[in-house]
Amino acid sequence: MIEVLTVGRVGVDLYPEQSGVPLAGVRTFAKSLGGTATNVAVAAARLGRSSAVLTKVGPDGFGPYVRAALEGFGVSSAHVGTAEGLQTPVVFCALDPPEDPPLLFYRAPIAPDLTLEEADVPWDLVADVPLLWVTGTGVSAEPARTTQRKLLEHRGRRAHTVLDLDHRPMFWSDVDSARREIGWMLDHVTVAVGNRSEVEVAVGTADPDGAADRLLARGVALAVVKKGADGVLVATPDGRWTVPPHPVDVVCGLGAGDAFGGALAHGLLAGWDPVRTARYANVAGALVASRLACADAMPTPDEIEAHL
Repeated sequence: MIEVLTVGRVGVDLYPEQSGVPLAGVRTFAKSLGGTATNVAVAAARLGRSSAVLTKVGPDGFGPYVRAALEGFGVSSAHVGTAEGLQTPVVFCALDPPEDPPLLFYRAPIAPDLTLEEADVPWDLVADVPLLWVTGTGVSAEPARTTQRKLLEHRGRRAHTVLDLDHRPMFWSDVDSARREIGWMLDHVTVAVGNRSEVEVAVGTADPDGAADRLLARGVALAVVKKGADGVLVATPDGRWTVPPHPVDVVCGLGAGDAFGGALAHGLLAGWDPVRTARYANVAGALVASRLACADAMPTPDEIEAHL
């Protein structure tokens, strides 16, 4: 049985093999599976969870690569559709600076994952899967916006329904639109996770405690606000705690948040308390930040436990 179903971005990440230089100075790239929803599913699978991704690729050569890579990571590709006439997204990153590498998205005129329609959705799985993971990017364009809304309504806010705020400014015309669409989803999920800038878009403040207050007021059972070097704030209606970060030498910060997400999903399904879950997720994210790549870099339980 599928334990984790993620919905949203998929693509091919191209990582420079020369660090600290702009894209114009990069000579060679390494290819890896990518996309927030995809990486979270891979991270959860590395931790022993059966996972699947609901998304779409193009009818190009990268489509078979995505499906084969997913299956190689132990993630079901059964719900990866094909959007005719579009291309599988490609993303270039520059390791300059490595802790926050800028991204160059090739998703025009629209990414296949943003063309999800009702006919693409496994409705029984959406209703019954133990953990459903959706993203802010998933409502940045139609028809995926309406599809994801109907998906959440069908889910009925059962535990665990997780919203990764995942705000990418280049996918939105303005902040007000993002706040309106992402805000709608807050009333239909049980967990919300994002960094300071993402919670500011979602609820209007970058202050972690203030954002947690506003998220909980919307009926979210668990609010997770990532504070970078200041750790992670986890808040429930019964209390809140700040978990310190796990220090590493950063090679590439890309994918660290997705590793955190996969570990968060694992902790929720295991029934761990918020502090234990956040400590585990912090280590998972830190390990990926110390490596080059996203999906390929996701840690195993033994690696996380060794650092804990």
